[in-house]
Amino acid sequence: MQIPRVMSTQHPDNVSLPFFAEHADMAGEDEIQEAYYAFSHLGCDEQMWDSEGKEVDDFVVKKLLTKYPNFFKKKKLGRDVFITLRIPNPTVEKEEAKILVEALESIPRSMDAAKVFYNSPYPPIFEVILPMTTSAKELNRVYYFYKNFISGKQYQKIYEKDITVAEWVGEFLPETINVIPLFEDVHSLFNVDKILSEYLKDKSFKYLRVFLARSDPAMNYGMISAVLAIKIALKKLEKISIEKEIEIYPILGAGTPPFRGNLSPYTVNKVLTEYSSVETFTVQSAFKYDFPIEDVITAIKKLKNFIRHPLEDIDEKFCRRIIEKFSKEYHILVVPLAPAINEIAKYIPKRRMRKLHIGLFGYSRSVRGVTLPRVINFCAACYSIGLPPELLGLSCLTKEELQELKRIYKNLEYDLSIALQYFNPKCLELLPEEIKNKIIKSLELLNSLDIKYKTHMEHKEVTTNILKNLKKGIISNLGELLIEAAHLRRFLG
Repeated sequence: MQIPRVMSTQHPDNVSLPFFAEHADMAGEDEIQEAYYAFSHLGCDEQMWDSEGKEVDDFVVKKLLTKYPNFFKKKKLGRDVFITLRIPNPTVEKEEAKILVEALESIPRSMDAAKVFYNSPYPPIFEVILPMTTSAKELNRVYYFYKNFISGKQYQKIYEKDITVAEWVGEFLPETINVIPLFEDVHSLFNVDKILSEYLKDKSFKYLRVFLARSDPAMNYGMISAVLAIKIALKKLEKISIEKEIEIYPILGAGTPPFRGNLSPYTVNKVLTEYSSVETFTVQSAFKYDFPIEDVITAIKKLKNFIRHPLEDIDEKFCRRIIEKFSKEYHILVVPLAPAINEIAKYIPKRRMRKLHIGLFGYSRSVRGVTLPRVINFCAACYSIGLPPELLGLSCLTKEELQELKRIYKNLEYDLSIALQYFNPKCLELLPEEIKNKIIKSLELLNSLDIKYKTHMEHKEVTTNILKNLKKGIISNLGELLIEAAHLRRFLG
């Protein structure tokens, strides 16, 4: 079984639009073409197909095989390249719950399309990603719902003394699917071993893929907390893999800004060093569309050729203590900033036809009872006022703790040096006194590390204009300025 190495995703963190996009906010046919482009041109071997929080095309397999038959005759769906569904989690996303059923129903239908196209088809879709996983029960519900109510219904008689569903409308294959847990909060990352032990109890899988989010933990607990929590989770996955004698393949969901993982075509080597035990890396939209294509292709080759190896041992007690301390400080800063962030986020382009994540048909992210936009908009808002979110929370650390952190979080100085290019001291004028002092304290602490960085002068100029306009209450050209700044950074957020 080939495990994909590079998962193209639909995260809307890009400023530039791909040449094939019909609209500024990609949807429908654009995303079908994007999947083909990711496979055929960029060299990705997996496409996440996101049915969580947006209108999704359930006929993706049929359309790909119909539109690009030559490519898919050579590269077989389900063997060489893969479509992996991200489904809603009914435990958390009540309004989206039935989309889960529709998404799972599309799996046997995709198999039917593959049967028409290939002589001996593999199931073109056989894995789904369950976001915000917090328990084995949630994973079991998806696994058994598919087995019992989607593929299982083929054996039922339509009514007494009649034919079975399979005899009437055909088989429902595959009979079972793999459920990939996506862990997004610190508590679940700490407990990956317990959750997976419980889930594996009554199953004999050859392998298990486990998805670790890098963005949402950063938004909810701060960047340093996110990195440490992922390192703890990766070490636990190594351990349970040995104990249970099952191959576990971690997936890391990293974005382009340092706050969300610092994975761009130019930082691949750094990220591979930091997360050496990861099997699959996500390449999100900024990675794919905001850099020269030849650099994107070269970087994807590097990711595919990397041979994973265990992480160095870490001091889990120290990591947990820092996470607790850092998260508290981060929350103290984020809560008062929330109204300004939410206001600026309204002017950030969507880039994908997603349903609104706040209000009736979506789920918002909330920190200490304060509602925030999704992490891409959160980052975009922070960078656009010259306040990189990487700085939030650092003020609670001592020089000694920072030195110890550098041993665990290898790219700490490098990531901060990239973020600091976008710091604009003028943002301090907008901030309440307490927050302003904490940011100054963070900067002083970083000076003690002697981090080398060069202020991005063009970005500073644009963010100064944004800050001036915000002070005067002028919002007419805010959207244009936000995009201008994002082009200079090569990511939206």
